[in-house]
Amino acid sequence: MRQLSLAPIKASKNYILPGIILLAGLIILVALPTYGSKYSVIFLSTIFMYIVLTTSWVIFSGPTKQISLATAVFFGIGIYVAAILGMHMPLIVMVLIGGLASSVMALLVGGLTLRLKGVYFTIFTFGLLELVKNVINWYEVTYTGTRGRFVVVVDNNTIYLYMLAIVVLTLSTAFLLRQSKYGLALESIGEQEEAAAHIGINVTLLKVATFAISAFFMGAAGAVMATRWTYIDAFMAFNMNYSFTPVLMAIFGGIGLLGGVVSGAVIFAYLEQILITKYPFYYMLIFGIVMVVSVLFLPNGLAGIFQKWRTHTPGGENAHS
Repeated sequence: MRQLSLAPIKASKNYILPGIILLAGLIILVALPTYGSKYSVIFLSTIFMYIVLTTSWVIFSGPTKQISLATAVFFGIGIYVAAILGMHMPLIVMVLIGGLASSVMALLVGGLTLRLKGVYFTIFTFGLLELVKNVINWYEVTYTGTRGRFVVVVDNNTIYLYMLAIVVLTLSTAFLLRQSKYGLALESIGEQEEAAAHIGINVTLLKVATFAISAFFMGAAGAVMATRWTYIDAFMAFNMNYSFTPVLMAIFGGIGLLGGVVSGAVIFAYLEQILITKYPFYYMLIFGIVMVVSVLFLPNGLAGIFQKWRTHTPGGENAHS
C-alpha cells in the first residue's frame, strides 16, 4: 500500500527536471534576438518552420498511419493569406486567419476523402497539391495579369518570436493529444480502423478533426514565414518539397517520440542549409541517400536508437531491480 501511495508522487517528480530544462531552454530561445546574430535568428526561424510542419504532419499521420502529402497545400494557403491580407490586418490576426483558412480546407478535403485508405489517400493529397497550385497560377495569369503577389515584410525578430510561439503551441498540442483518450483512439484507428469503429469510435469525425488541427499550425506557419519573402507565387507557396521534406524528417527522427520528430527536423534543416550552400545541385540526391540508409538501417529512426539504449541501460525500462 505504501508503494502504491507513493507512485503518483514519484511519477510527478520524474517530470520536474525535464520541465525545468525545457523552461530554461525556452527562456534562452525567447531572449536570443537580444544577444544572437541576425543569421542565427533567421536560421532558427527556418528550423522552427520545419519543426511545426513535421510535428503537425505527425499529429495526424503518425497515429492513423495515413500518409498525407497535403502539407504544402495548407502551408501555401497560409502564405497566400499573408500576401492578400498583410496590408490590411495586424500580423497576429493574419496568422490566425491563415491557420483557420487551412483548417477549413482540411475539413472540406478530409470530409470528402478520409474514407480513402492507404495509397489512394496519399495519391489524392498529392493530386490536391498540384490542383491548387495550378488553379491559383491559372487564375493569376488569366484574371490579374500577373504571376504572384508582393508580401508585406516583417522584421526578422518578430518572425522568429512568432514562429517560436507556434512551435510551443504545436508541440504542446501534439503532447497533450498523445496523452489523451483521443490519442489512444487515433492509435486504435491506425492499428485496425474497422475494430475501432466497432467499439464505438467515430472514426471519420476524429480523423477529420485531427486533420484540421494539424492543418491549422501549417497554415499559421505559412502566414508568418511569408512575411520573410518580398514576393511569392503559386509555385513558391505550394512547393512540393514542403510536403515531402517533413515526411523525411519525421521518418529519420522517429515518429514514435516527439523528441525524435524534433531531432529529425533540426538535423535535416541543418543539413539542408549546409548542402544547399555547398552542393546546390546535389542536395536532394544526398537527402535521398540519407533517407534510404535510414529506412534500411534505422527503421524506427533516431527515436528507435534512443529507446533501444534506454532499455539496455541500468534503470531503464527492462532493467531489473
